[in-house]
Amino acid sequence: MTKVKSLFVLAVSLTAALFAGAAVATHLSESNVEDRLKPVHKVYVEGDDVPQVSNTAPVSATPSGPREPADIYNVSCTACHASGVAGAPVVGDAAAWEPRIAQGIDTVYDHAINGFNAMPPKGTCADCSDDEIKAVVDYMIEQSQ
Repeated sequence: MTKVKSLFVLAVSLTAALFAGAAVATHLSESNVEDRLKPVHKVYVEGDDVPQVSNTAPVSATPSGPREPADIYNVSCTACHASGVAGAPVVGDAAAWEPRIAQGIDTVYDHAINGFNAMPPKGTCADCSDDEIKAVVDYMIEQSQ
């Protein structure tokens, strides 16, 4: 039994050495060594053809025309004004809107445009104009009376 064990250990050792040798040969191949040693950047000197890159931020798409207040509300306002998150008045709840309307429409517009309490300026519609925000406020008030 000892002879069989010794032969088995010898066979396993030779197989491991063979695979290890192949791994070392691949690791030390000329192309692998060149890939590991090549520079990670290039220094350009006067007279070199330097690639041009743009340093400007991408331009976001702007609306092609006026948007409907209901569309803006559905995209940008429902997250808070449909459920009352952070004290936002729920659209359709006249009692929630009554004290706000009593402050005057200009105050309501100002809060919507410039932010108030937990509401950021213009809510989540950063690309809305002031007039669009006012139209959305009017829409929400109409839906709540």
